[in-house]
Amino acid sequence: MSTDTPPPLSLDVAWGRETIRVTNVSSRLPADPTDGQVEQVVAAGRANRSSWLPDAAWNAIARATTRPEALAVQLKPTVDEPSGLLMIEHVEGATLRSAVTRVLLSELFPGIQPRTGMEVSEVSDPQVHGVTHEGRPGAIVRYHYENLEHLRNHVWQTIHATLNINSYAASILTRSVTRNLITHPVEITFEDGTEPVHVLAVRDGITRLASAWAVLAGHDADLADVATLATNALLGEGNVPGAPTLSGLGECLATARAGWRQGLRKEFDEEMNGTAPGLRAAQIAQSYVVPAQVSVGIEGHDGRVLSPEDIFDDAIRSVLASVHVEFQQWDPAAQNLEVITRALKRIIQQNDPRWNTTELQSVYGLAVGRIPVKELPQTFGGDPAPPATALWRAVYLISALTQPEFLELLKDQAKAIKGGKRMSIKGFSELLGPIIDLPWRAKKKLVTKQARNAWNNGGVLTNDVTQGWIPVPTEDFTTLVAPAMNGDNDARCTLAVAGGVALIADKLLTRNVGSSLGTVKEKGGVPFRADVYKVVEGLSHRTNELGLWTLALAANTFRGDGLPQNSVAKQSLTGKGTSTSDEPPYVYFKVDLDAADHIARDAAGVPERLYEWDVVAASAPDRAARLVTPAATVAPPPILGTSVRSTDSEPASAEGREGAESNNTPSDPANAEAVPEGALFQYGDPQEAMNAAALPGPRNASPSAPPSQRAAGHRKALELSVQGARDALDYLHALEPEVGGHTPIVPVSQLDELHKLLVGILTDVENLRRRSVENRALEHIGPEPDESQDLALD
Repeated sequence: MSTDTPPPLSLDVAWGRETIRVTNVSSRLPADPTDGQVEQVVAAGRANRSSWLPDAAWNAIARATTRPEALAVQLKPTVDEPSGLLMIEHVEGATLRSAVTRVLLSELFPGIQPRTGMEVSEVSDPQVHGVTHEGRPGAIVRYHYENLEHLRNHVWQTIHATLNINSYAASILTRSVTRNLITHPVEITFEDGTEPVHVLAVRDGITRLASAWAVLAGHDADLADVATLATNALLGEGNVPGAPTLSGLGECLATARAGWRQGLRKEFDEEMNGTAPGLRAAQIAQSYVVPAQVSVGIEGHDGRVLSPEDIFDDAIRSVLASVHVEFQQWDPAAQNLEVITRALKRIIQQNDPRWNTTELQSVYGLAVGRIPVKELPQTFGGDPAPPATALWRAVYLISALTQPEFLELLKDQAKAIKGGKRMSIKGFSELLGPIIDLPWRAKKKLVTKQARNAWNNGGVLTNDVTQGWIPVPTEDFTTLVAPAMNGDNDARCTLAVAGGVALIADKLLTRNVGSSLGTVKEKGGVPFRADVYKVVEGLSHRTNELGLWTLALAANTFRGDGLPQNSVAKQSLTGKGTSTSDEPPYVYFKVDLDAADHIARDAAGVPERLYEWDVVAASAPDRAARLVTPAATVAPPPILGTSVRSTDSEPASAEGREGAESNNTPSDPANAEAVPEGALFQYGDPQEAMNAAALPGPRNASPSAPPSQRAAGHRKALELSVQGARDALDYLHALEPEVGGHTPIVPVSQLDELHKLLVGILTDVENLRRRSVENRALEHIGPEPDESQDLALD
């Protein structure tokens, strides 16, 4: 039977150093849906009573599919099937209805997963809210961003972070994406008043989505280039303003994406019309369209007491967790986050009369970040209300989640989700780490691993904390010391949790290991081994005044916007310090009960810095006094601004190494200019130095100039290029603490390439140096002219 469509092609293409057999390359790309086809899908969606969505969401789905007629058929109700031919999936407490279709890659936005939600990221996730209609849930959620820039940065970060973890690019190039991506519509809203946008978001299959973009970008594309390509294709080159002739921002962005696809289609057609279609045709064909399962309907089961706006997102997360907790597992922190939040949801659904459902919703919202820290006073109320700080958020969350009967319910649900038969307090504590560190995770990323290890070791869940208590809000934690010593259990547990969380978050209380014994305290030593929760228990004992003051001062000192000098110190390259802030340095000090302000000072009157040794020792002063050794006290306290070696068997941070090297470089504080933190370039603006380094040769070199003159220009260019590379590396070191944990500051593959290039440059420089030394030695053979001979020649 004849057809107008040529059969698919199979090609052998070069992908890096490998030759890949690409199969089933279509000879043409699917056209975008027409306005009439879009309206057909929207009308079918409206007519399907089991699949309510706003018209804008149906438009987003219709624009994304390459088979609008087939989608409309799936949505059309029949006598036997009132919900049409939609796929029906029963999950915990709800029924999902989905359409299976093929969608355009450039219409899919990356959604949110627990895997990305627990990571150290410099760009925060949006707030997530459910959407309801007439009191019933819709198969749609609302992502609330600060502004368009926040959206762009979040999309870029998600693609970049995903590809740093894994990539299926070679497989997708071979046979395209073969498994359905789980997607659903999302309404994107903005805090700054920008009008909302409706899009289709991917909730499972983000690695396949990002890998398809990597195929389109090409093998040699940097991961940052892939993320930029995807972001620009989805959101235009920069913030696209709404055009007067269009109906709004969403329509403007959709038109921009359609224009981008038109250019891609033209490139593909030109390649296919050539004599031998090659790699570029394969890249476009294999990534242009992906299969998807699009959720369009949700129905909560009878007796389910989740609020309507939570039912759909909970159902989607149940689908994801069934895959990534039981089979293709996320890392432990992501699993812990999913387990504790789902356990909370299950308790909410039980409608247990012992617990107020509204209050449970508030605790859940605070735990997942839906309720921001600034709303803490309104959420918990009281007189006085708690201060709106990240530390007080941790205190109130832990208090709520460890009420005895509620704690047992949570443990039972967590066991059921994980499939275990028992759960200890340590096992429950590890679930809390990714929830507690949410507000400061990005700012303290250099010590996040050690902090979560401490939560795995019991955290602050002492026997008293798990017996039930009520936080005592205060602006000054030291005011709680006296009541705690006089038997006020609420004050004592407030100190234990607040001070313990602060010490754990800033790596002053870790899961100490055997190698820490016998090590000097300035290098992470401890006087004796003890579980983290046992140390907090000892510090918070009502008769331990030293321990209670240590907790109180730690809680007062804690800041969520960075790291103290005790854990990771920034180095001064100019002698004037690294902070440009008017705030005092962020440092924890050792406690001295005999001092008026309870801060220990040395013989010169300088406050003594607090170390983990002091924290552990303060939990059991008598035991520490018996075990103390001269080796633990010989080293003087370091001066503010010097480095502290990383502990917990972790390699020293790049920032610490940089600082250690900079201490060997003499500096003159009197002549040094004030340099902002991170501004390490000696040649002015960082971009100017990078531009200079990128020049292929001297800027003003004339081709007609004598070789010696041109050589002088090239020598200057070489010097500037090498210095520019040094400055760029320093700049990367300075940025490393702020870059999210989703990616190394420089990928290993790029470091390997740079290393080869630098070794080659170093070899050539050394060869030039040797030749210059040899030539100079030959010139100086024979008697050296003396000063009188030189004068005579003049």
